[in-house]
Amino acid sequence: MQFPSSLQGESLTRLLQGAALGAGLAITVGFSWGGWVLGGTAAQQTADGAKNAVIAVLAPICADKFQSANDAASNLESLKKESTYKQVNFIEEGGWAILPGNEKSGSGVAKACAEILNDLN
Repeated sequence: MQFPSSLQGESLTRLLQGAALGAGLAITVGFSWGGWVLGGTAAQQTADGAKNAVIAVLAPICADKFQSANDAASNLESLKKESTYKQVNFIEEGGWAILPGNEKSGSGVAKACAEILNDLN
């Protein structure tokens, strides 16, 4: 059996060629299908996960504050009449997304709160 000319020669050369090809293949497969990511991507995924976790905890508190208000029924009716973008503003301006110790609502809390309130009957 005749090997291609690139595979003929000293065994050290073929060993290095095989190692380079194997490394390239391992890197390609690892990043494509293996779930490998670079440090910047991992840091971004971690930050996004932390932000989503905070929103998941604070949004129900916001919805509870909204429902505990004196005029909750009329506010809910007004909220559901607004467009999605304006609902976020309505929640923020009403102060329901602002928790004690904060001066403004957290990013995404008002949106998640509006989604919870829209699911109410």
